[in-house]
Amino acid sequence: MRAVFAAGLACLALALSVTLLLVSPPEAGSAEPSVPGGESYAGDDADISFTALDSGEVVETTMEEWLPGVVAAEMPASFESEALKAQAVAARTYIMSLMGGSKAAHPEADVCDDPGCCKGHIDEETMRENWGENFEANYAKILDAVRSTDGQYMSYEGEAIEAVFHSSSAGMTEDAAEVWSARPYLVSVESPETADDVPNYVTSVTVSPADFAAAIAAAYPEAQLSGEPAFWLGTTARDASGRVESVEIGGVLVSGMQLRELFELRSTAFTLDCTDEGFLFTVTGYGHGVGMSQYGANVMAQDGAAYSEILTHYYPGAELVHV
Repeated sequence: MRAVFAAGLACLALALSVTLLLVSPPEAGSAEPSVPGGESYAGDDADISFTALDSGEVVETTMEEWLPGVVAAEMPASFESEALKAQAVAARTYIMSLMGGSKAAHPEADVCDDPGCCKGHIDEETMRENWGENFEANYAKILDAVRSTDGQYMSYEGEAIEAVFHSSSAGMTEDAAEVWSARPYLVSVESPETADDVPNYVTSVTVSPADFAAAIAAAYPEAQLSGEPAFWLGTTARDASGRVESVEIGGVLVSGMQLRELFELRSTAFTLDCTDEGFLFTVTGYGHGVGMSQYGANVMAQDGAAYSEILTHYYPGAELVHV
């Protein structure tokens, strides 16, 4: 296993220009967790340095210091250990994919703590506020996920992948080509979560005809929204994952992503109907749908999948390697 992890060493060092200490990864669960302020853990993550925008301030940090706060911010500590490990690897990989580049939103730093831009991140004080009396146990669990996967990342053709993730899918994840641009390892795959596994898995939004017309007309002035509201809706087109690609409204095509933004929908996996109360969106899942589904990962872990299986399922064609 360790030999597989070490396979991408030479390519990664050249691509990222990062000097990394070659230490074999610890066996899962072998690192003794500690709470913040405890003894430092001398793993390979300590040698991966980058700049982060933390509450608006640029800081120099390492993967060892930063990653636990990302995992704590992005996935519930109550999730299965193997799901948390998959989250740790995905977040580490995504950060590594950004290192050395320049993001328009924050050219002064490699990453930021805004989940809408890069990845969320919380500090010890926020963890204590969030977890209360469960802080010690939860933080130990987060640290174990990070340290058990020390230095591991997902690689495609020798480079760290854009390991994006989302909360939950509607049976299938989304192909990146439908949202941004194509990536060979970000294609649509099955995802096992259901309403039994995910809080608020199915949600609904009802919009009055007046508000619906106003929002559509502001974005598409050419839309013909006269007469009975029931006749405003035309054909709905769906992509291969089942998400809405576009809806014909008032004679114009409105993308599913545009509708999600206009009406603050949780995902583009929705149906749209005209009812007596107005326009009803029935939405399944949460997030853009690309890459790893976090709730799907948790269900896979509950069913006995190891974090490596979860990662290779959601990022097909990518390989789990070690720095």
